[in-house]
Amino acid sequence: MNKGGKNMKKLLSMLLVISMTATMLIGCGGSKSDSEGGSAEGEKVTLDIIISQYGNYTQEWWKEFESNFEAANEDIDLNIEIVSWNDIYTVVNTRISTNEQPDILNISGFADYVADDLLMPAEEYVSDELQANFVPSFWESNEIDGTVWALPILASCRALFCNMDLLNGAGIDAAPTTWDEVLTACQAIKDTYGDEIVPWGLDISTDEGQAAFAYYTWNFGGGFVDENGDWALNSAENVQAVEFIKTLIDSGYCNSAPFTDTRYPLQDAFSAGTLAMMIGPMNMVSSDSTVNYEAADLPGEQVALGVCDQLMVFKDEEAGDARTAAITKFFDAFYEVETYSDYMVYEGFLPATQDASDNLAKNAEKYIVGGTEDVTGNSEYFATFCAVLPNCQFYPMQKAEWMDVRNGVIDVEQQVCSGTTDAQSALDKLQSEVAE
Repeated sequence: MNKGGKNMKKLLSMLLVISMTATMLIGCGGSKSDSEGGSAEGEKVTLDIIISQYGNYTQEWWKEFESNFEAANEDIDLNIEIVSWNDIYTVVNTRISTNEQPDILNISGFADYVADDLLMPAEEYVSDELQANFVPSFWESNEIDGTVWALPILASCRALFCNMDLLNGAGIDAAPTTWDEVLTACQAIKDTYGDEIVPWGLDISTDEGQAAFAYYTWNFGGGFVDENGDWALNSAENVQAVEFIKTLIDSGYCNSAPFTDTRYPLQDAFSAGTLAMMIGPMNMVSSDSTVNYEAADLPGEQVALGVCDQLMVFKDEEAGDARTAAITKFFDAFYEVETYSDYMVYEGFLPATQDASDNLAKNAEKYIVGGTEDVTGNSEYFATFCAVLPNCQFYPMQKAEWMDVRNGVIDVEQQVCSGTTDAQSALDKLQSEVAE
């Protein structure tokens, strides 16, 4: 994969002015009035917005967005606050406790807010055009009981990363597409390189062992839930998947400490060329790595783990329709293809909309990375990973038992792989605990 890029820049301010000017045709709208007690015709509307800090330059991008949006929408005032991930949950919960929640919030997770009846359903403020533009799997990932409660602000996904020089040197011509091919490739690498190269990276630690459970069970045809959304943790496919993980360990194909190794040292090892294959996030290879790698679909069912943070809207019963209209304009402006494409390259994530995915797969070099003057996006990179997005599945985080299941599947993996119990017994026990 070519990780470079052409030095073609387009000023952020120009992109935003063009996109914001286009939104003026949509019409006027508002939310909170600058005066007490709701909005009236001719009054300026204020939207309080909290955005999570994704990088050192998040503040700069949103400051420019705010300026240009307000220039194009004189009846709307944006009050955008950037809050670090270390503080955001404390900040938001404190404001909710004093009834000072924002109009729009960017955070990860929304089920608790839905349970407390704090959020507006997304369909009340999302335009039909925008809804149709989201990658379906990411739109649907924010659904609880048939209602979508939040929008995906950005996307990330997991793929199978293969060091092609190591695989080719071991007589393997292409990334494995089945689990049997994984075992064959691992043995070939072990035979060729001995202890110098680890064939397969595995993390079943308490840090992200639930991701491993997702990788393997989904791609053996199982998963956390069945087609009806009910827990199905002890399915035959899940048993087979956990037994496969144990085979990787017992055969000496993976890192020596999968119970405690997190993905981060494994990613470093892959970037250094001492690990041949691992499943990881799209940005896992370090920028200074010289590894000739391929990012491929996961073996088996070719289901990828999708990850996305959300934008959500809190209720304000006193504000009325004017606030909703302003919120609609905000989202239409943010997700406009040029503006949203720029933000994705700027922050280093994947878009959750179809038009931006198509655009960045061809034109990523038009946009610069945050904090740089001449480092641009890479179209081949976006083409590779945006193609994975439609096949993504997500953790069932909307279900009340999710945290118990998350910890439970990690415990199952660790017990089975250490030989304490067998996969069927461990999964039967977890299923009975969760489904009671």
